[in-house]
Amino acid sequence: MNMAKMHKAVQQYNRVGVSSSVEAASPHRLIEMLMNGALEKIAFAKGFMERGNISEKGGHISWAISIVEGLRASLDLKNGGEIAQNLDDLYDYMTRRLARANVENNPDILDEVASLMNSVKNAWEQIPAEMGEQEMQQQAQMQQHP
Repeated sequence: MNMAKMHKAVQQYNRVGVSSSVEAASPHRLIEMLMNGALEKIAFAKGFMERGNISEKGGHISWAISIVEGLRASLDLKNGGEIAQNLDDLYDYMTRRLARANVENNPDILDEVASLMNSVKNAWEQIPAEMGEQEMQQQAQMQQHP
């Protein structure tokens, strides 16, 4: 098998693996996966920025912004109280900082956003997945029987 075919096969395998992981993941795990994805895209963007590859840098920053916006959209501002509002504000800040890093070509801003995301991710990982599952089941029951 030549290298091009092998590379294509590996890419297809990875897509199937990611798709399977997402389908089997709990809501708690999905949030973790999104946070990891944002951190990965920020790291790639920084590498492309440092190498002067503007197109790839911009694409990965855009992807990171989309992920952060997805995290933001997943917040339950109605029932999440102060924590949800604080996360909403933080995700908004991260999005604005990522856009600025792109415009200014500033890797320090990418480091700042990655640090903030790591802090949120570390806190999220402290929440037992089972607790998140119980809360999701309770919310689903409340929505079915208001």
